[in-house]
Amino acid sequence: MTDSSKVVLITGAARRIGAQIATTLHGAGYRVALHAHRSGDALAARVAALCAQRAGSACALQADLRTPEAPAQLVDACVAAFGRLDAVVNNASAFYPTVLGEATPAQWDELFAVNARAPFFIAQAAAAQLRAHHGAIVNLTDLHAEQPMRQHPLYGASKSALEMLTRSLALELAPQVRVNAVAPGAILWPEDGKADAAKQALLARTPLARIGTPEEVAEAVRWLLDDASFITGHTLRVDGGRRLS
Repeated sequence: MTDSSKVVLITGAARRIGAQIATTLHGAGYRVALHAHRSGDALAARVAALCAQRAGSACALQADLRTPEAPAQLVDACVAAFGRLDAVVNNASAFYPTVLGEATPAQWDELFAVNARAPFFIAQAAAAQLRAHHGAIVNLTDLHAEQPMRQHPLYGASKSALEMLTRSLALELAPQVRVNAVAPGAILWPEDGKADAAKQALLARTPLARIGTPEEVAEAVRWLLDDASFITGHTLRVDGGRRLS
């Protein structure tokens, strides 16, 4: 019997927020095609855990989104594995400082390739499948697409580009496909740590006085995919009110 459950392609799905998005959407009944670049072991473990809950419901896809051919290859591999594609979550992101006076063209190219170019060309490659199934796209942007972050001008610019692409794709793919974005604020502290004073300063600028959780971001993604039937071209800010401060 053919499995008719929906299929979602999630980039950057091995760890942190991406892994929670995978878990949440899998729990909502999706079959999940999970992408990672370097986190192969974590990706394999995530797929194994999900398939243990529902056999054949997850697959692992590895690709370097800095390469021009990766977006179309990911979409093709997803459709080959599951026979259809209903939704895309562009979560993969490159993030590092690019200090003015030290930034390089190579850094520009990498940040824009992963954070803006790849999501666009994944959407382009997926368009026929998404139109056929009246699907949806959610792009993960950032609070700093609007509010500059010191020493990260190229990262912020690349995420701003993704917000514009979200609105442009919403126009191009309507009415069959909805395209929205989620812009998280502080969700998880950096893996290499953050000074207590810096944590307190960030919380002082957050009206809700805490960081968010991966589950809250993942639920925002799920809502935009499944329930927000009259919303497209919108960026949902999951930032505890940081944009207000």
